Amino acid sequence: MTDIYQEKAGKNSLFFTSGARHRTDIAGQYYIYLTYTTNPILNGGETDMKKEEFRSILSGAIANEVESYTFYRGIERCTSDETVKKMFGNLAEEERGHRETLEEFLTKPIKSFHFDEARDYKISETLDVPQLTVDMKPKEGIALAIKKEEESRDMYRELAELSTDPEQKKLFTNLSNMESGHKAQLEDCYTNMAFPEVW
Repeated sequence: MTDIYQEKAGKNSLFFTSGARHRTDIAGQYYIYLTYTTNPILNGGETDMKKEEFRSILSGAIANEVESYTFYRGIERCTSDETVKKMFGNLAEEERGHRETLEEFLTKPIKSFHFDEARDYKISETLDVPQLTVDMKPKEGIALAIKKEEESRDMYRELAELSTDPEQKKLFTNLSNMESGHKAQLEDCYTNMAFPEVW
């Protein structure tokens, strides 16, 4: 991921790196996810602030997908229940796929984004909620994961509604539907699981 972004963010690129965050999961796997702004030198000295807002939103979405992946993979490794292990392993792989889809989308030139910029982006700002971690009590962790999946579903749904390109609309609709499925699985787990004090 880093190599792809560094290649896209060179001196002659339309984009340059404006920030980076990192996280290491419990298995020691290292992730870096970057945010970009438009390079005004190669963009005629102008920036498209509306599209930059969408880029910022999607950069945050990548961070959320990484957080969910790390949490689900952590549960898979910690739990001894084979059914729970399989479910969270599948959830982790789907979140990895979401992250890769969004990363690929963000490597496109910003002018190829197709959003209806005359409409307001109406998703409310995300509340300052705790980070998902396997150190949480299982019941609290699942409840928080449900909330975060709901927020992701609503965000992707809104992005789909704002998309003016059919393929782009399909991409965000699919992401929204998958997050809705994750929420349903977690709710079923929350309802039926006999929660221990620790995983």
